[in-house]
Amino acid sequence: MNKLKINLLLALTFYVSAAIPNPPDLGVGSYVLYEPTTKKILVSFNADEPVQPASLTKLMTSYVVADYIKEDFIRLDDTPKISIKAWKTEGSRMFIREGKKVPVSELIKGMIIQSGNDASVALAEHVAGSEENFAYLMNGYATELGMENTSFNNATGLPDPLNVTSAYDLALLTSALINEFPEHYKLYSEKSYTYAGIKQPNRNRLLWRSEIFDGAKTGYHSQAGYCLVGSAIRGDMRLVAVVLGSENDKRFNDVSALMDYGFRYFVTEKLFSESEPIKDLRVVAGVSDFVSIGLKEDIILTLQKNKRDSLSFEVSAGSQILAPINAYDKAGTLKVIDDENNVIVETDLIYLDSVEELGFFQRLIAILWNWIKSLFS
Repeated sequence: MNKLKINLLLALTFYVSAAIPNPPDLGVGSYVLYEPTTKKILVSFNADEPVQPASLTKLMTSYVVADYIKEDFIRLDDTPKISIKAWKTEGSRMFIREGKKVPVSELIKGMIIQSGNDASVALAEHVAGSEENFAYLMNGYATELGMENTSFNNATGLPDPLNVTSAYDLALLTSALINEFPEHYKLYSEKSYTYAGIKQPNRNRLLWRSEIFDGAKTGYHSQAGYCLVGSAIRGDMRLVAVVLGSENDKRFNDVSALMDYGFRYFVTEKLFSESEPIKDLRVVAGVSDFVSIGLKEDIILTLQKNKRDSLSFEVSAGSQILAPINAYDKAGTLKVIDDENNVIVETDLIYLDSVEELGFFQRLIAILWNWIKSLFS
């Protein structure tokens, strides 16, 4: 066997041995493991299947309320009067009383930490006048977020065949909540909340399981089964896991298993930075001799850890450019190619600086001289 064949065999043997194992098979209705920065799905099963999400609905209630506070439509120190409907809402409760005025800040904690259905209805009524009107808002936000398999019909997640979403849509929603409202999201890591002398623990046991978990939401009713959204950070990488239709204790193990798999075998890495020079082009007839080209925004990818070093990069751009040059105009393209020759990123390269042209006669001489040099190169 010649040396080339031996080296090829060794390379193939290494590739096979370095392949990552299959993801965990959870044996539940649907699930997804999602990296929000790069919007990459790492693991999924029935991720687009519309199902009732139970109290995971409150993630959207929370998102709408956070945005209305941001837009100054409502305030944390508002004190809405609790309606009979909110007071009598069944299921998990914050234990607010009809006719009492409760600050929005307290209602938010009751909804997020205690999963209070009464608090959710009170917030919906304060924002939109009624829970029905609030559901219209929820669906508008869902459309904006690209939640294509979602239709909300209440603010609580109580059983309703018209109140449905999917594992993937919940991953999108949770990621948006984390990224757009980080201060609001911090409440999801609170382990307990006391209102009216009643202390209730956060139902998300992941908060006690590992310091990498920083929040998200539990849900349950008989039609939905036991559901859980978990979010965790390890190093510079965040993952969001959604498990729907599991069992009570098992759902926490399910999310933990997905997180362990994601953090063990994947990495999120910045390959190129915004405005980082990729290549220099020679400038003809300009006040500068060279101009750098680069990217308008970072290139960040989530990859299998054993695939990072196998990436290749292809720059398509000329070697010179005639002045004038405007910064941010397109200068070429950059392709990122994986080990199977698939283009996984293709993006424009831009000029990083502007370059003015020389005066009229200097410009003519420079162009003529460049032409003459080209004849001998």
